[in-house]
Amino acid sequence: MSKKYAALVLAAILAAAPASAPRADAAPDLLLPNLRQVPPGCTGGFSADLAQCGAWDVCPVIDPAAPNGRCVPAAVAKAVRLRFTSSEENVGDGPLLLYGRRDDAKQEKMTVRQALRAGDSIPGDYASAQRATRAYTYYEPALAHQHWHLMNFEKFALVSPQGRTVVTDRKNGFCLGDRYPVADAGGLAHVPGDTGADAELADRLRANNCRHHEPAALDVVEGISVGSGDDYKFDVDFQWLDITHVPAGKYDLVNTVNSDRTLAETNYRDNSSSVAVSIDWPKGLPGVDQVIPEAPVVRFLRSCPGRSQCA
Repeated sequence: MSKKYAALVLAAILAAAPASAPRADAAPDLLLPNLRQVPPGCTGGFSADLAQCGAWDVCPVIDPAAPNGRCVPAAVAKAVRLRFTSSEENVGDGPLLLYGRRDDAKQEKMTVRQALRAGDSIPGDYASAQRATRAYTYYEPALAHQHWHLMNFEKFALVSPQGRTVVTDRKNGFCLGDRYPVADAGGLAHVPGDTGADAELADRLRANNCRHHEPAALDVVEGISVGSGDDYKFDVDFQWLDITHVPAGKYDLVNTVNSDRTLAETNYRDNSSSVAVSIDWPKGLPGVDQVIPEAPVVRFLRSCPGRSQCA
């Protein structure tokens, strides 16, 4: 199948498939990824085992606007953050492979195309990537990053049991690569072997630093191989939600990958996962003077992989 014909076939699939349905398997030569969202704060993969969900904390900070900050006693804090690790895994048939490019270093952003594995071929650059996306990359100059971020790849939210979004995230940039093997990689059909195009790509993605210290770069690669995941630890910039003024109660802490479905996947049903959390303020919410009388007590109650509602 030629690359041009493969792209036409994929376009027909995407146009015909209902937005809420998994992708049809009508083009077997095109191997799409499947992005699976791990429940927030959980490190055991796509599991409902709450014992695997210890990668989070409650962190009072002095500066509410800082992307990161040292955790301090509540008495001197001006904001309280619920911090948590987030992880996304590729359990599909083909790699998630994204190429960013700009024509001139004066352009602030790079446009992004998605490269799809067609037969035994994996496109090697932006020009040969088959699919345009609404995604873009941006160089983040902050000291802890200084590389090209894929924007709006994943979103965080705290949602009431009635479905009202109470708090949303401020983090929207990611440097994607093969950071760890997924727990169930042995059951996946297309995990890269020791040789071939998939193995070469996996080697590249394991070492991917998204053009670190290269603000003048004109291109960048981002992606996750089949059987690998990408995680951001809870102490990384913006890996938190501000809960300073969230009333006591139960909520869903929801993480969603590829929320606008700009990236083609075999299945979108596992793009959101959540944990049910309870928040309690032993001495009440902060008053108008912003004084925090005591840090809130947060408990993770339940893990709900593949579900946006858990509480």
